[in-house]
Amino acid sequence: MSIRILLDHLLFVERRPEAWDEERHALEARGAWSATGLTHAFARFLPRDNGYGMASLYAEFARRQGWLTADRLLTGEEYTRLRASVEGWAASDRTWSDVTSRYGQPSVLFGGTNPYYGKVLGYFTEDVRQPMVFFHLWNGTDGPDTLWPPEREEPLLLAVRLGDVPVAEAFTFTPEGLRRRP
Repeated sequence: MSIRILLDHLLFVERRPEAWDEERHALEARGAWSATGLTHAFARFLPRDNGYGMASLYAEFARRQGWLTADRLLTGEEYTRLRASVEGWAASDRTWSDVTSRYGQPSVLFGGTNPYYGKVLGYFTEDVRQPMVFFHLWNGTDGPDTLWPPEREEPLLLAVRLGDVPVAEAFTFTPEGLRRRP
């Protein structure tokens, strides 16, 4: 809710309140919007992610508006290599350190740096026409009777998602992601 309030205020200040309505219609067309908003956009694809997946959808909009500041922008060459390699690379199970070793630090991190919790890593270039690439990482317990913290020392990569395309077509799942898919 706080993200939506912030977006509404920013668009009001910029005198573009209609921009969110346009975005909502685009999200609806991509299958990322429901009667409850973005909250359940990924419910068919990923285990509960504490809202980081939802935040990544808002980030796509914020980036197009010029509001999202990157911690690190990929060069055009880095982005091209990422896009060309990620589907085959994600065919094996991976971890957080595997992602950052292969592709470097993300442009934006959704979630904290504590390895016992899931997060989403977003990668993008300066060119807003190029969609963002998101790595959805999960670290949780394997069942309701399992004690916290999880046995894994770092989150597992479940899926890579290409932004700005229909949600049903956006994901490339790792084997672990397929096993944990709801």
